Order: sequence, then structure tokens, then C-alpha cells
Amino acid sequence: MAAALRSAARALRLSSGLPGTWRTQIRDTHQRASLLAFWELIPMRAEPLRKKKKVDPKKDQAARDRLKKRIRKLEKASQELIPIEDFITPFKFLDKSRQRPQVELPFEESERRALLLKKWSLYKQQEHDMERDAIWAMLEAQQKALQELKLESPELYAEAIKRDPRLFPFEKEGPHYTPPVSDYQPPEGRYNDITKVYTQVEFKK
Repeated sequence: MAAALRSAARALRLSSGLPGTWRTQIRDTHQRASLLAFWELIPMRAEPLRKKKKVDPKKDQAARDRLKKRIRKLEKASQELIPIEDFITPFKFLDKSRQRPQVELPFEESERRALLLKKWSLYKQQEHDMERDAIWAMLEAQQKALQELKLESPELYAEAIKRDPRLFPFEKEGPHYTPPVSDYQPPEGRYNDITKVYTQVEFKK
């Protein structure tokens, strides 16, 4: 094909009778070019075709299978669990030699504490009984009032037994182990953040 184009180009140049045109075109190629010269330069400047490598389909399929198998293996691998350091007791605290010796109290002090604990238990039991009786009394009064309201006006009774949405969510604070200090100012200090950072590798399925 290229040889046929070159022979046709030579024939056209000889028949044109314009020898100066060809010399000028060669000298000023960067400024103007004829279509004949362009046709002739295409096969001369073309890069030779590279030889395609033959790929064995069996080897290609085997490589793909190995890659799929590796991906499935990574997906099945369990994620690394992040330990909760607050629930792990340091080894230095497990040393039995560091246990604090038990302090033996005098007989009078132990009896005083035992008697105080019994008085406190009796006081809390009486407080619980009083609260329970008060709650039962209020519930009985409420049921009695509802029965009387039902006899007087069923419409008002139906409105009275509806749920009040303002009661929930219910929030309550206390009781505290120690009473709060009103004018307490917490101290400001520096600390070193030694929190460990764990990175998880996620595999998209």
C-alpha cells in the first residue's frame, strides 16, 4: 500500500511540470506543505507495529483465581478487637506482696460500728415502710376519685385516664454520696495523653 502511494506521488509530481514547487516544499517544510508530500511522509515517519505478546489464557485465568481467593481470605479474616484498657488490671497491682495488711480494730470500736450499722438499717427500713404506705394511700385515693368521676361524667373520666405526654422523658438527679460544694473551684493542671490509637483495615465487599 505504501509503495503504491509513493509511485503515484512521483507520477503526479513529474506530470505537474512545476519542479520549483517540490524544491521549495522541501526547503520550507515547517511553513507550507503539499498534500502529495504529506501522503509520502506518512509511511516514512510511522512507527513500526509492535509485536503483541501472546498471553496464555490458562495462566491469565489462574492469576485471576489466585487474586479472587486472596480477596475472599481477607474478607473472612476477623477484625482486630480494640482492648478496653479500663477493664485490664495492670500486672504491678496483681503482686500479692503489695497487699495492704488488715487493721485490727479494738473491741469497743468494732462494737460501736456494729451498733451504728444496726441503727442505720432500722432507720432505712422504717423510712421504706413509710414511703410504701404513703404510695398505697395515694393510689387508693386516686382510684376512689376516678370511680366517683366515672359515675358523674364518663367524658371527664376518659380524659382523666389518658396518658400525659409531658411526664416523659423523666429526669431526676441524685442522691449523691457527698453534698456538693457551692464555691468549689477545680484545680487546673497539665496531663500527658497516652491514649493508644488503633487503626482498623476495612475491606469493601
